[in-house]
Amino acid sequence: MTTTPPDVVVRHAEPDDLDVVHALHREAVLHSTAIWRDEPLPRAWFDDWLAERRRDGFPVFVAEADGVVAGYVTYGPWRENPGYRWTVEDSIYLDARFHGRGIASTLLGAAIDHAVRDGRHVMIADIASDNAASIRLHERFGFEHVATVREVGRKFDRWHDLVVMRRALA
Repeated sequence: MTTTPPDVVVRHAEPDDLDVVHALHREAVLHSTAIWRDEPLPRAWFDDWLAERRRDGFPVFVAEADGVVAGYVTYGPWRENPGYRWTVEDSIYLDARFHGRGIASTLLGAAIDHAVRDGRHVMIADIASDNAASIRLHERFGFEHVATVREVGRKFDRWHDLVVMRRALA
């Protein structure tokens, strides 16, 4: 779907990548509305998270650029009940130093391709309504706007709307 920039390598995350994954998580929690948590998860939490992703067959891809991990993407269950097992939700985070280089597109493309090969039916993106860049990225990949759920999250002493986007995979 996308062309990988020549200086970017996308690969499965390894335990050594989790310091960067944690740093990206921490940045998103502390300085954005991308993750509606008040405090970042501890670094050690990510060791179990990666092991669980691998065990359950969900990928965690990282993109290396300029010799460092620039971002990551994963997908996992959208809802816990078995009837939703063919629907997944993506999560993508990129170091701000690497914006505008096509890396987010490369990562999202890798996640979608994996989900298609894995026989998934639909991918969901739940995005804070003020995250215009993520909404545009998902639109470029054929995600459709399904709903805006008003004032369902609270962070930084204000209410936030959630944009729900959907892409058929089959």
